[in-house]
Amino acid sequence: MAPKWRALADKLAEQIKNGDYTPGQRLPQIRDLVEAGEGSKATVHAAYKALEAEGLVTSSRGVGTIVRAQTPLKRLGISRYDKAKWRDGDEVVFIADRVASGRSYQRGEQTQTVGLVEAPAAVAAAHDLPIGAPVYARARLVREGEQPTHTLTSYYRPEHVEGTRLVDPTPGPAGRGGGFRVLYDAGYEIDHMKEHLFARVPTGEEVKLLKLPTGEPVVELHRTTYTADGTVVEFAVGVHAASRFAWEYDFKVPDSAHGEK
Repeated sequence: MAPKWRALADKLAEQIKNGDYTPGQRLPQIRDLVEAGEGSKATVHAAYKALEAEGLVTSSRGVGTIVRAQTPLKRLGISRYDKAKWRDGDEVVFIADRVASGRSYQRGEQTQTVGLVEAPAAVAAAHDLPIGAPVYARARLVREGEQPTHTLTSYYRPEHVEGTRLVDPTPGPAGRGGGFRVLYDAGYEIDHMKEHLFARVPTGEEVKLLKLPTGEPVVELHRTTYTADGTVVEFAVGVHAASRFAWEYDFKVPDSAHGEK
C-alpha cells in the first residue's frame, strides 16, 4: 500500500492533469488540506515536495505552491534571428519565441544590467582578447509572467558598442529591434552565428534565480555572432530552465559535394 503522502501526491497530480488546477494557480495551503482531512502537515508537505520533484509545481517562500505550465516555449533556431524581425520590424528574439509559441509577452519581462567586466576565458577566446581584458557584459533575466525562463549575458568589445544603447542600463530590450538592430545601426550587420548547447546541473544561485524545481537541469547556450568578414561582435552565454523550452531547428541540409558550404 502506498504511503499517505504518495496517495495524496497522485491525487493532486491527477487533478492538475485534468485541469482542476490550472497553470499559474496556487494549490491550497498545507493547513487547508490538513483541516480538510487529507493528512498531517508532514504528509501534505511530502506530497507537495513530490509534485515539485516531478515538475508539476514550483514552490517558494511567501508565494506558495504554484502549478507549472506544462507546454514549453518554442525556442526557435535559425528563424528567430530573421533580419526581417529585428532590422525591418520590432521583434526582438525573445519575443519571436513567444510569438511562435502563441504566448503573450510584455517588454518588461526582460530586465538587464550592463557594465564593464574582466573577460572570462571563454569570452576572451571568442573575442580573441587576453583573459581579463575589459568587455561590456549585458546580462538579462527573461520571465514569462512571474516565472523566470532563462538568463542571457552578451559580451561585447568596448570599441563596438561605446555610445550605443547596448551600454545603456535602462531595463528592457535595447530599443526597437533589440541588440542586433543596435549593432546594425553601428555598422556591424550580423551575418552568421554559431551555437553550442549542453545540459548540466544548475548552480545554487541558478536554482534560486530561475526558481527551478528540485532535480531540474539547465541547458547552457554559447552563441558567437559574426559579421560577413568574420568579426565577432557578440559572444553570449544563456542558461535555460530545461523544461521550459522545446528547441526547434529548421535548416537546409548541406551538400558539400556540390559546392554548398
